[in-house]
Amino acid sequence: MNIKSVYTYAFALAVGLAAMAAQAEDSYLPFALASNDAGKIADKLDATKTALTGNGFTIAGEYSPYEGAHIIVVTNDELKAAAKTHDRGGYVAAQRVSLTEIGGKVQVSYTNPFYMAKAYRVDSKLPQTSAALKAALGHTKDFGPAKGLSEKALGKYHYTFGMEYFDEPLELASQGSYEKAVATVEKNLSAKTSGISQVYRIDIPGTSQTLFGVGMKSEGAKGNKYQDDKFIMSEIDFKELRSTAHLPYEILVKDKKVEALHARFRIAINFPDLSMMGDNSFMNIMPTPDAIKEALTKVAGGKSGDF
Repeated sequence: MNIKSVYTYAFALAVGLAAMAAQAEDSYLPFALASNDAGKIADKLDATKTALTGNGFTIAGEYSPYEGAHIIVVTNDELKAAAKTHDRGGYVAAQRVSLTEIGGKVQVSYTNPFYMAKAYRVDSKLPQTSAALKAALGHTKDFGPAKGLSEKALGKYHYTFGMEYFDEPLELASQGSYEKAVATVEKNLSAKTSGISQVYRIDIPGTSQTLFGVGMKSEGAKGNKYQDDKFIMSEIDFKELRSTAHLPYEILVKDKKVEALHARFRIAINFPDLSMMGDNSFMNIMPTPDAIKEALTKVAGGKSGDF
């Protein structure tokens, strides 16, 4: 074998090994389908909640963002422990379970704990939470985008060039203390400031982190539809299996600061294959990131220039 042949063989071998490694790397999807059986949400809601609490979950809150959809937010000790692994880990403390009526059936689905743990960069794979959700609700298959994301890709995810990462959140406000920040958010959510209401509150033990889940509606006839849960989901959640458990959005209080994940990250991490343009695309909700930022800033008691 001459030198040229040796180099050609070595190159082919390297390419082949790289391809095998890529194929061997596991990929993950954001949601899990538990069941899809005939019925109505009302027929299944109580049994779903009983199954969750019977498998170690605490129900932090629930709401119906629009007709035919109901979301239950749960937490447990493992989720709270994972949230403590860094000062912005609070987002992982809530896992979301959805019941969605489609075609005479109810899709019971939930967020994939491993996927969320890696996206939010916490130091845990959440095996107990994954097992408990499967035990409580069952597991038919994972779903979401046509192609999943690897663990490595999740840890450094952003939608495309110029779009925000996990560590580039919306900085909504800074108050005098953690206690004041929490009280301000809770007061404004209670008042439904800017059409934003509280779905749940989870305090992370041993930290100055509190996670709020929020429902978002436009404010009457003059409201901004681009912040509305129903409108946003009507544009992005159109596949046969619905990703209702994308909701609700979150606000995180950490120390005296209030933040939220940027919409261009928060939406994209659950819908990474959503097209940039065309029908059911990011183009149709282009004003949404600014609308969410404006509404949540008011809830946090912030104003432009706080940071």
